[in-house]
Amino acid sequence: MRQIFLDTETTGLEHKLGHRIIEIGCVEMRSRRLTNRHFHRYLNPERDIDAGALAVHGISLDFLQDKPRFADIAAEFLDFVRGAELIIHNAAFDIGFLNAELALLDMAPIGTVCHGVQDTLRMAKDLHPGKKNNLNALCERYGVDNTRRTLHGALLDAEILAEVYVAMTRGQESLIMDLGHENAAQSQDAQRTQDGGQRRSQHIVRASAEELAQHQQLLALIQNESKGRCLWLTNENPG
Repeated sequence: MRQIFLDTETTGLEHKLGHRIIEIGCVEMRSRRLTNRHFHRYLNPERDIDAGALAVHGISLDFLQDKPRFADIAAEFLDFVRGAELIIHNAAFDIGFLNAELALLDMAPIGTVCHGVQDTLRMAKDLHPGKKNNLNALCERYGVDNTRRTLHGALLDAEILAEVYVAMTRGQESLIMDLGHENAAQSQDAQRTQDGGQRRSQHIVRASAEELAQHQQLLALIQNESKGRCLWLTNENPG
């Protein structure tokens, strides 16, 4: 599955008030590794930029005067994200703006092109309820270097989000690897028994209360992201 980490910068907070996208940044990941393929464009919004938005991203209207419009890059952008899963922090914001831009061109919503959307803000809130879960806070929590992030920038934020996502989902990867190692060990024991060898006694290590709590937290995340189809949770809680 291709995953595209996406971020946008805009002229303001509300696309319903006519605000537009002025920057799109995307980076591609396959098998939890960045591929070095990316899509990045600055866009002329053909309207003013709110002072509050300018303070966040620092992109001026003068800088954007000679840049293409969204209509000029729409086809290229859609080709880049086609068939991929989009991973976005606070996805409702970016998806709302993208769909508004596409609607202006009488084009179908982004969801008809991509293979679903994953919101890392929602993931972070499930993992860390009651804590700050903006991108800077997550960088600090997971040890991701964000020293280059003095202002918001779509491409840089997409790259940082990819690192944060890998760190946030590392528990799922470890769980799958642990199950694989366990199955391999069982196969080796069975083979030794078939060969007439002595099967060694097993030393059972019980999980601590803290580890059990972390395990349940991980299962809850998987249950949420799979829309109730977490097999491990189903097996542990029959009925």
